[in-house]
Amino acid sequence: MNDLSEIYRRAVCGERLGFAEAMELWNKAPLAELMAVADAVRRRWHPGEVVTWQIDRNVNITNVCVSGCKFCSFHCRLADRERAYVTSLEAYRTKIREMLELGGEQLLLQGGLHPKLDLAWYEELFSTLKSEFPNVRLHALGPPEIAHIARISGLGETAEGYRTVLERLVAAGLDSLPGAGAEILDNDIRRRLSPGKCSADVWLAVMREAHRMGLCTSATMMYGHVESPEHRILHLLKIRDLQELKPADAPGFLAFIAWPYQGRGTVLEREEGLSGGSDPAEFLRMVAVSRLVLDNIPNIQASWLTTGLAAGQMALHGGANDMGSIMIEENVVSSTDFSGRTTIDAAGMEAAIRGAGFRPALRNQRYELL
Repeated sequence: MNDLSEIYRRAVCGERLGFAEAMELWNKAPLAELMAVADAVRRRWHPGEVVTWQIDRNVNITNVCVSGCKFCSFHCRLADRERAYVTSLEAYRTKIREMLELGGEQLLLQGGLHPKLDLAWYEELFSTLKSEFPNVRLHALGPPEIAHIARISGLGETAEGYRTVLERLVAAGLDSLPGAGAEILDNDIRRRLSPGKCSADVWLAVMREAHRMGLCTSATMMYGHVESPEHRILHLLKIRDLQELKPADAPGFLAFIAWPYQGRGTVLEREEGLSGGSDPAEFLRMVAVSRLVLDNIPNIQASWLTTGLAAGQMALHGGANDMGSIMIEENVVSSTDFSGRTTIDAAGMEAAIRGAGFRPALRNQRYELL
Protein backbone atom coordinates (compact mmCIF):
# COMPACT_ATOMS: atom_id res chain seq x y z
CA MET A 1 0.00 0.00 0.00
CA ASN A 2 1.41 3.42 -0.88
CA ASP A 3 0.37 6.88 0.26
CA LEU A 4 -2.15 7.07 -2.61
CA SER A 5 -4.11 4.01 -1.53
CA GLU A 6 -6.74 6.02 0.36
CA ILE A 7 -7.34 8.24 -2.67
CA TYR A 8 -7.66 5.15 -4.85
CA ARG A 9 -10.14 3.62 -2.39
CA ARG A 10 -12.26 6.73 -2.27
CA ALA A 11 -12.35 7.04 -6.03
CA VAL A 12 -13.38 3.42 -6.55
CA CYS A 13 -16.11 3.80 -3.91
CA GLY A 14 -17.51 6.82 -5.72
CA GLU A 15 -16.41 9.42 -3.18
CA ARG A 16 -15.65 12.85 -4.56
CA LEU A 17 -12.02 13.87 -5.01
CA GLY A 18 -10.87 17.43 -4.40
CA PHE A 19 -8.20 19.53 -6.07
CA ALA A 20 -5.36 18.40 -3.78
CA GLU A 21 -6.19 14.73 -4.24
CA ALA A 22 -6.43 15.08 -8.01
CA MET A 23 -3.04 16.79 -8.08
CA GLU A 24 -1.57 13.99 -5.98
CA LEU A 25 -2.79 11.50 -8.55
CA TRP A 26 -1.46 13.56 -11.44
CA ASN A 27 1.96 14.09 -9.91
CA LYS A 28 2.60 10.86 -8.06
CA ALA A 29 0.45 7.96 -9.22
CA PRO A 30 2.27 5.34 -11.29
CA LEU A 31 0.51 5.21 -14.63
CA ALA A 32 -0.33 1.50 -14.43
CA GLU A 33 -1.93 1.95 -11.00
CA LEU A 34 -3.80 5.06 -12.10
CA MET A 35 -5.20 3.30 -15.14
CA ALA A 36 -6.27 0.28 -13.09
CA VAL A 37 -8.19 2.47 -10.66
CA ALA A 38 -9.78 4.42 -13.52
CA ASP A 39 -10.75 1.14 -15.17
CA ALA A 40 -12.47 0.03 -11.96
CA VAL A 41 -14.44 3.28 -11.87
CA ARG A 42 -15.27 2.97 -15.56
CA ARG A 43 -16.67 -0.51 -14.95
CA ARG A 44 -18.84 0.83 -12.14
CA TRP A 45 -20.33 3.26 -14.65
CA HIS A 46 -20.39 0.77 -17.54
CA PRO A 47 -20.35 -2.89 -16.47
CA GLY A 48 -19.46 -5.37 -19.14
CA GLU A 49 -17.30 -5.16 -22.22
CA VAL A 50 -19.24 -2.77 -24.48
CA VAL A 51 -17.39 0.19 -25.99
CA THR A 52 -19.48 2.67 -27.94
CA TRP A 53 -18.67 4.57 -31.13
CA GLN A 54 -20.42 6.76 -33.68
CA ILE A 55 -20.67 7.65 -37.36
CA ASP A 56 -21.02 11.37 -38.04
CA ARG A 57 -19.56 14.01 -40.28
CA ASN A 58 -17.76 17.15 -39.18
CA VAL A 59 -18.55 19.98 -41.60
CA ASN A 60 -17.07 23.42 -41.13
CA ILE A 61 -19.68 26.09 -41.78
CA THR A 62 -16.98 28.65 -42.58
CA ASN A 63 -13.28 29.19 -42.11
CA VAL A 64 -13.74 32.92 -41.46
CA CYS A 65 -13.10 33.64 -37.79
CA VAL A 66 -12.30 36.64 -35.61
CA SER A 67 -11.17 34.69 -32.55
CA GLY A 68 -7.50 34.75 -33.55
CA CYS A 69 -6.67 31.38 -31.99
CA LYS A 70 -2.91 30.98 -32.13
CA PHE A 71 -3.18 27.19 -32.28
CA CYS A 72 -5.36 27.15 -35.40
CA SER A 73 -4.10 27.32 -38.98
CA PHE A 74 -7.53 26.69 -40.48
CA HIS A 75 -9.13 30.08 -39.90
CA CYS A 76 -8.74 33.23 -41.95
CA ARG A 77 -10.08 36.78 -42.00
CA LEU A 78 -13.05 37.90 -44.05
CA ALA A 79 -10.75 40.09 -46.15
CA ASP A 80 -8.76 37.04 -47.27
CA ARG A 81 -10.80 36.53 -50.42
CA GLU A 82 -8.62 33.74 -51.75
CA ARG A 83 -9.13 31.51 -48.70
CA ALA A 84 -12.39 32.63 -47.10
CA TYR A 85 -15.46 30.50 -47.73
CA VAL A 86 -18.93 29.70 -46.43
CA THR A 87 -20.15 26.18 -47.16
CA SER A 88 -22.92 26.19 -49.77
CA LEU A 89 -26.24 24.41 -49.47
CA GLU A 90 -25.33 22.17 -52.38
CA ALA A 91 -22.13 21.15 -50.58
CA TYR A 92 -24.14 20.32 -47.45
CA ARG A 93 -26.49 18.19 -49.51
CA THR A 94 -23.62 16.24 -51.04
CA LYS A 95 -21.86 15.76 -47.71
CA ILE A 96 -25.05 14.65 -45.94
CA ARG A 97 -25.93 12.13 -48.64
CA GLU A 98 -22.42 10.68 -48.44
CA MET A 99 -22.74 10.42 -44.66
CA LEU A 100 -26.12 8.70 -44.89
CA GLU A 101 -24.71 6.16 -47.33
CA LEU A 102 -22.03 5.32 -44.75
CA GLY A 103 -24.65 4.77 -42.05
CA GLY A 104 -24.25 8.09 -40.24
CA GLU A 105 -27.12 10.12 -38.85
CA GLN A 106 -25.46 13.18 -37.32
CA LEU A 107 -23.89 16.31 -38.74
CA LEU A 108 -21.33 18.01 -36.51
CA LEU A 109 -21.50 21.61 -37.67
CA GLN A 110 -18.72 23.88 -36.52
CA GLY A 111 -17.31 27.07 -37.90
CA GLY A 112 -15.49 30.23 -37.19
CA LEU A 113 -16.81 33.35 -35.51
CA HIS A 114 -17.87 34.95 -38.78
CA PRO A 115 -18.56 38.68 -38.37
CA LYS A 116 -21.50 38.64 -40.83
CA LEU A 117 -23.38 35.41 -40.03
CA ASP A 118 -26.03 36.35 -37.48
CA LEU A 119 -28.82 34.44 -35.77
CA ALA A 120 -31.26 34.76 -38.67
CA TRP A 121 -28.66 33.28 -41.04
CA TYR A 122 -28.14 30.23 -38.82
CA GLU A 123 -31.89 29.80 -38.35
CA GLU A 124 -32.33 29.66 -42.10
CA LEU A 125 -29.45 27.20 -42.52
CA PHE A 126 -30.69 24.83 -39.80
CA SER A 127 -34.33 24.94 -40.87
CA THR A 128 -33.38 24.31 -44.51
CA LEU A 129 -31.21 21.31 -43.63
CA LYS A 130 -33.93 19.89 -41.36
CA SER A 131 -36.64 20.36 -43.97
CA GLU A 132 -34.60 18.42 -46.54
CA PHE A 133 -33.09 15.84 -44.16
CA PRO A 134 -35.52 15.59 -41.21
CA ASN A 135 -33.84 12.50 -39.71
CA VAL A 136 -30.35 14.00 -39.59
CA ARG A 137 -29.34 15.21 -36.13
CA LEU A 138 -27.63 18.60 -35.91
CA HIS A 139 -24.87 18.59 -33.30
CA ALA A 140 -23.82 22.14 -33.96
CA LEU A 141 -21.77 25.18 -32.95
CA GLY A 142 -20.49 25.55 -29.38
CA PRO A 143 -20.44 28.16 -26.59
CA PRO A 144 -18.05 30.57 -28.38
CA GLU A 145 -20.30 30.61 -31.47
CA ILE A 146 -23.45 31.03 -29.38
CA ALA A 147 -21.93 34.00 -27.53
CA HIS A 148 -20.66 35.51 -30.79
CA ILE A 149 -24.04 35.11 -32.51
CA ALA A 150 -25.79 36.75 -29.55
CA ARG A 151 -23.40 39.70 -29.69
CA ILE A 152 -23.56 40.42 -33.42
CA SER A 153 -27.33 39.86 -33.46
CA GLY A 154 -27.87 42.59 -30.87
CA LEU A 155 -29.05 40.24 -28.11
CA GLY A 156 -26.34 41.17 -25.64
CA GLU A 157 -23.67 39.22 -23.81
CA THR A 158 -25.96 37.96 -21.06
CA ALA A 159 -27.53 34.68 -20.00
CA GLU A 160 -30.82 35.91 -21.46
CA GLY A 161 -29.16 36.61 -24.80
CA TYR A 162 -27.50 33.19 -24.90
CA ARG A 163 -30.81 31.57 -23.98
CA THR A 164 -32.61 33.39 -26.79
CA VAL A 165 -30.04 32.24 -29.35
CA LEU A 166 -30.26 28.64 -28.15
CA GLU A 167 -34.07 28.61 -28.09
CA ARG A 168 -34.33 29.99 -31.60
CA LEU A 169 -31.71 27.59 -32.93
CA VAL A 170 -33.46 24.63 -31.31
CA ALA A 171 -36.71 25.76 -32.92
CA ALA A 172 -34.84 25.83 -36.25
CA GLY A 173 -33.44 22.31 -35.82
CA LEU A 174 -30.49 22.26 -33.39
CA ASP A 175 -30.46 18.90 -31.56
CA SER A 176 -27.42 19.12 -29.29
CA LEU A 177 -24.55 21.43 -28.39
CA PRO A 178 -20.89 20.32 -28.59
CA GLY A 179 -18.41 21.37 -25.95
CA ALA A 180 -16.27 23.07 -28.57
CA GLY A 181 -13.97 25.95 -27.77
CA ALA A 182 -13.32 25.04 -24.14
CA GLU A 183 -9.55 24.64 -24.61
CA ILE A 184 -8.57 25.44 -20.99
CA LEU A 185 -11.20 27.15 -18.84
CA ASP A 186 -8.93 29.82 -17.45
CA ASN A 187 -9.28 33.45 -18.55
CA ASP A 188 -5.58 34.25 -18.58
CA ILE A 189 -4.81 31.16 -20.67
CA ARG A 190 -7.65 31.96 -23.05
CA ARG A 191 -6.53 35.56 -23.59
CA ARG A 192 -3.08 34.24 -24.42
CA LEU A 193 -4.34 31.56 -26.81
CA SER A 194 -7.52 33.06 -28.30
CA PRO A 195 -7.74 36.82 -27.84
CA GLY A 196 -11.08 37.12 -29.67
CA LYS A 197 -12.83 34.09 -28.19
CA CYS A 198 -15.27 34.15 -25.26
CA SER A 199 -14.00 33.94 -21.69
CA ALA A 200 -14.16 30.83 -19.55
CA ASP A 201 -17.03 32.42 -17.62
CA VAL A 202 -19.05 32.92 -20.81
CA TRP A 203 -18.34 29.36 -21.98
CA LEU A 204 -19.74 28.06 -18.70
CA ALA A 205 -22.69 30.49 -18.78
CA VAL A 206 -23.76 29.32 -22.25
CA MET A 207 -23.53 25.69 -21.17
CA ARG A 208 -25.57 26.41 -18.06
CA GLU A 209 -28.38 27.81 -20.22
CA ALA A 210 -28.16 24.79 -22.52
CA HIS A 211 -28.48 22.47 -19.52
CA ARG A 212 -31.46 24.40 -18.17
CA MET A 213 -33.13 23.90 -21.54
CA GLY A 214 -32.48 20.16 -21.42
CA LEU A 215 -30.02 20.15 -24.32
CA CYS A 216 -27.61 17.27 -24.63
CA THR A 217 -24.02 18.61 -24.43
CA SER A 218 -20.43 17.48 -24.12
CA ALA A 219 -17.35 18.94 -22.47
CA THR A 220 -13.83 19.10 -23.89
CA MET A 221 -10.26 20.08 -23.14
CA MET A 222 -7.30 20.83 -25.37
CA TYR A 223 -4.17 20.40 -23.26
CA GLY A 224 -0.43 20.47 -23.77
CA HIS A 225 0.26 24.10 -24.71
CA VAL A 226 0.74 26.98 -22.25
CA GLU A 227 -1.22 25.57 -19.32
CA SER A 228 0.05 23.76 -16.21
CA PRO A 229 -1.28 20.54 -14.65
CA GLU A 230 -3.03 22.74 -12.09
CA HIS A 231 -4.97 24.43 -14.89
CA ARG A 232 -6.06 21.03 -16.19
CA ILE A 233 -7.39 19.90 -12.82
CA LEU A 234 -9.20 23.20 -12.24
CA HIS A 235 -10.74 22.84 -15.71
CA LEU A 236 -12.12 19.43 -14.72
CA LEU A 237 -13.49 20.80 -11.46
CA LYS A 238 -15.28 23.66 -13.25
CA ILE A 239 -16.95 21.18 -15.56
CA ARG A 240 -17.91 18.97 -12.62
CA ASP A 241 -19.29 21.93 -10.68
CA LEU A 242 -21.40 23.04 -13.64
CA GLN A 243 -22.77 19.53 -14.06
CA GLU A 244 -23.97 19.70 -10.45
CA LEU A 245 -26.15 22.68 -11.34
CA LYS A 246 -28.11 21.02 -14.15
CA PRO A 247 -31.79 20.16 -13.60
CA ALA A 248 -32.23 16.62 -12.33
CA ASP A 249 -34.04 15.54 -15.49
CA ALA A 250 -31.57 17.19 -17.91
CA PRO A 251 -28.73 15.25 -19.55
CA GLY A 252 -26.17 18.03 -19.13
CA PHE A 253 -22.68 16.89 -20.08
CA LEU A 254 -23.01 13.34 -21.40
CA ALA A 255 -19.32 13.00 -22.19
CA PHE A 256 -15.88 14.48 -21.68
CA ILE A 257 -13.22 14.47 -24.40
CA ALA A 258 -9.61 15.61 -23.99
CA TRP A 259 -6.99 15.77 -26.73
CA PRO A 260 -3.42 17.06 -27.00
CA TYR A 261 -2.62 20.31 -28.78
CA GLN A 262 -1.05 19.80 -32.18
CA GLY A 263 0.63 23.03 -33.22
CA ARG A 264 3.23 22.45 -35.87
CA GLY A 265 3.03 25.31 -38.34
CA THR A 266 0.80 27.46 -36.11
CA VAL A 267 1.29 30.97 -34.76
CA LEU A 268 1.76 29.54 -31.28
CA GLU A 269 4.70 27.51 -32.49
CA ARG A 270 6.23 30.48 -34.31
CA GLU A 271 5.78 32.89 -31.40
CA GLU A 272 6.50 30.65 -28.42
CA GLY A 273 8.11 27.53 -29.85
CA LEU A 274 5.23 25.34 -28.72
CA SER A 275 4.59 22.61 -31.27
CA GLY A 276 2.64 20.25 -29.03
CA GLY A 277 2.55 16.55 -29.69
CA SER A 278 0.87 13.35 -28.66
CA ASP A 279 2.73 11.77 -25.73
CA PRO A 280 0.71 8.55 -25.16
CA ALA A 281 1.60 8.35 -21.47
CA GLU A 282 0.40 11.89 -20.83
CA PHE A 283 -2.79 11.20 -22.79
CA LEU A 284 -3.49 8.05 -20.77
CA ARG A 285 -2.88 9.95 -17.53
CA MET A 286 -5.27 12.66 -18.70
CA VAL A 287 -8.00 10.13 -19.49
CA ALA A 288 -7.57 8.29 -16.19
CA VAL A 289 -7.58 11.40 -14.02
CA SER A 290 -10.62 12.70 -15.91
CA ARG A 291 -12.51 9.49 -15.14
CA LEU A 292 -11.67 9.76 -11.44
CA VAL A 293 -12.45 13.48 -11.06
CA LEU A 294 -15.58 13.69 -13.24
CA ASP A 295 -17.76 11.59 -10.99
CA ASN A 296 -21.02 13.02 -12.41
CA ILE A 297 -20.32 12.68 -16.15
CA PRO A 298 -21.15 9.23 -17.50
CA ASN A 299 -18.89 8.88 -20.53
CA ILE A 300 -15.19 9.45 -21.15
CA GLN A 301 -14.13 9.40 -24.80
CA ALA A 302 -10.77 8.18 -26.03
CA SER A 303 -9.88 10.88 -28.53
CA TRP A 304 -7.72 8.89 -30.94
CA LEU A 305 -7.57 11.42 -33.78
CA THR A 306 -4.28 13.03 -32.72
CA THR A 307 -2.95 10.26 -30.48
CA GLY A 308 -3.44 7.29 -32.77
CA LEU A 309 -5.59 4.20 -32.47
CA ALA A 310 -3.13 2.34 -30.23
CA ALA A 311 -3.33 5.02 -27.56
CA GLY A 312 -7.12 5.07 -27.93
CA GLN A 313 -7.25 1.32 -27.43
CA MET A 314 -5.08 1.58 -24.32
CA ALA A 315 -7.33 4.34 -22.94
CA LEU A 316 -10.21 1.84 -22.97
CA HIS A 317 -8.33 0.02 -20.20
CA GLY A 318 -7.77 3.24 -18.26
CA GLY A 319 -11.12 4.97 -17.84
CA ALA A 320 -12.53 5.54 -21.33
CA ASN A 321 -15.66 3.75 -22.52
CA ASP A 322 -16.20 5.39 -25.91
CA MET A 323 -14.11 5.72 -29.07
CA GLY A 324 -15.93 8.68 -30.59
CA SER A 325 -16.56 8.98 -34.30
CA ILE A 326 -14.85 7.57 -37.38
CA MET A 327 -14.48 11.24 -38.44
CA ILE A 328 -15.61 11.12 -42.05
CA GLU A 329 -14.31 14.67 -42.44
CA GLU A 330 -11.91 16.75 -40.34
CA ASN A 331 -10.27 20.01 -41.42
CA VAL A 332 -8.83 21.86 -38.41
CA VAL A 333 -6.13 19.43 -37.27
CA SER A 334 -5.44 18.60 -40.92
CA SER A 335 -4.66 22.28 -41.59
CA THR A 336 -1.57 22.14 -39.34
CA ASP A 337 1.69 20.42 -40.23
CA PHE A 338 0.66 17.46 -38.06
CA SER A 339 1.48 14.30 -40.03
CA GLY A 340 0.09 11.70 -37.65
CA ARG A 341 -3.55 12.09 -38.69
CA THR A 342 -5.32 8.75 -38.34
CA THR A 343 -8.13 7.76 -40.70
CA ILE A 344 -10.51 4.87 -40.12
CA ASP A 345 -13.76 3.49 -41.48
CA ALA A 346 -16.57 1.68 -39.67
CA ALA A 347 -15.02 -1.75 -40.10
CA GLY A 348 -11.69 -0.43 -38.87
CA MET A 349 -13.31 1.12 -35.79
CA GLU A 350 -15.06 -2.13 -34.88
CA ALA A 351 -11.83 -4.05 -35.43
CA ALA A 352 -9.91 -1.62 -33.20
CA ILE A 353 -12.44 -1.99 -30.38
CA ARG A 354 -12.44 -5.78 -30.67
CA GLY A 355 -8.66 -5.74 -30.83
CA ALA A 356 -8.62 -3.98 -27.48
CA GLY A 357 -10.75 -6.75 -26.00
CA PHE A 358 -14.16 -5.09 -26.08
CA ARG A 359 -17.44 -5.40 -27.96
CA PRO A 360 -18.26 -2.46 -30.26
CA ALA A 361 -21.71 -0.88 -30.12
CA LEU A 362 -22.86 1.89 -32.45
CA ARG A 363 -24.52 4.82 -30.65
CA ASN A 364 -26.14 8.17 -31.25
CA GLN A 365 -25.27 11.52 -29.64
CA ARG A 366 -27.39 10.68 -26.58
CA TYR A 367 -25.35 7.52 -26.11
CA GLU A 368 -28.34 5.39 -26.98
CA LEU A 369 -27.31 2.16 -28.68
CA LEU A 370 -28.46 1.82 -32.28
